[in-house]
Amino acid sequence: YDQLLKLEHIAHSTEFTPIARFQGMKVLPSWPQVASACCNIQRRFLHRSPTAHAKVLCVLYDDPSTGYPPKYIRPCIPKIFGYPDGQTAPTPISLSDVKPGALLGSVSGALGLRRFLEERGHELVVTSSKDGPDSEFERHLHDAEVVISQPFWPAYLTAERIAKAPELRLCVTAGIGSDHVDLAAACERNITVAEITFSNSISVAEHVVMMILALVRNYIPSHEVVKRGGWNIADCAAQSYDVEGMHVGSVAAGRIGLAVLRRLKPFDVVLHYTDRHRLPWAVEQELNLSYHETLDSMLRVCDVVTINCPLHPGTEHMFNQDTIYKMKRGAYLVNTARGKICDRDAIVEALEEGQLGGYAGDVWFPQPPSADHPWRSMPRHAMTPHVSGTTLSAQHRYADGVREVLECYFGGMPIRNEYIIAQDGMLAGTGAVSYDLGNTTSGASGHGDFV
Repeated sequence: YDQLLKLEHIAHSTEFTPIARFQGMKVLPSWPQVASACCNIQRRFLHRSPTAHAKVLCVLYDDPSTGYPPKYIRPCIPKIFGYPDGQTAPTPISLSDVKPGALLGSVSGALGLRRFLEERGHELVVTSSKDGPDSEFERHLHDAEVVISQPFWPAYLTAERIAKAPELRLCVTAGIGSDHVDLAAACERNITVAEITFSNSISVAEHVVMMILALVRNYIPSHEVVKRGGWNIADCAAQSYDVEGMHVGSVAAGRIGLAVLRRLKPFDVVLHYTDRHRLPWAVEQELNLSYHETLDSMLRVCDVVTINCPLHPGTEHMFNQDTIYKMKRGAYLVNTARGKICDRDAIVEALEEGQLGGYAGDVWFPQPPSADHPWRSMPRHAMTPHVSGTTLSAQHRYADGVREVLECYFGGMPIRNEYIIAQDGMLAGTGAVSYDLGNTTSGASGHGDFV
């Protein structure tokens, strides 16, 4: 009753989340819509009841090598209420006790979930130990009801591991991309798979634009000249070009791909895309986009290609030797989607032979890659660890999204449809549109020591 009185009070406040989350949308909601949002949250409160003790197993990347940060460069981050397609940012009922902008994606950050879960009687196990039969992940998997993982430091949920987890009911990706889960095996077991759709899509899109510019403008080698104490202008300029006038193509134009295309338009480039779901005519006209029914058609005309599609059986090794040699000679390839979309050795060979002018990305397979992974040492690359979608800004959003999913799950309420990848034994929600049912985790155990 006290909670509902508080809810009634904040419903008339400008700080009320269901009202605030509509900010940034082209059309603000009517008061009946706001009232409906209030009622939805009330129903979530009224239907909540004590649940059985559950183990939540959360795999996150290690803390910084210098220790968990006591302070940050910036005191705060901008608040994002919604996304361009009208979807709202995550709106958990409970408030995090962690200030936005904190490092939540590492072990000590624990996605800000520890107090939330433990106060409700659940057990939270957070670890970075995820690979091999002696890992902490495997040790706790047998009685875990919920598994939370990240694309950046994925706990690969193979069919074998799912078979070892008889209590597993929910797999949540803290971010976007659920290819580290064997979706076919999850569906066989009626395990719900969810991810925090759109939470870090713009973060990745910004990273893509940065990497395109870094490759084409030869930024990283030029930066290295300065670090070595040099000043040979020709060393920097000999492989530096303007992006202006180039033909740039996106493989897929979903949330990330379309955001990339929008951000590239002011650079006066010629934009192309291919996707199994064609964009509305109005969007193509707005961005002056050329649509290609096939990947091969787009590759023949593009100077830069950016991969923005999910990994599933239909896209695994999409960029192999045959595909790469259909591209313009000297073209640039940027991959922030998933490493397994590209054939590892074909990328190396194409760079060494000059077929590719450069390759950049932050995704590898498996993750983490071995210390001797050839992408670390191949020529003309601009690789980073998988960081594009885990900025401090993005961490706040996907941590809130995970909290929202858990509130719904433990409260017996439906999880947002846009967060659902698999449910009731089949692909559903976003998963039904973006994925093919199958398994892309094979070979995930092939990692080695890393640095």
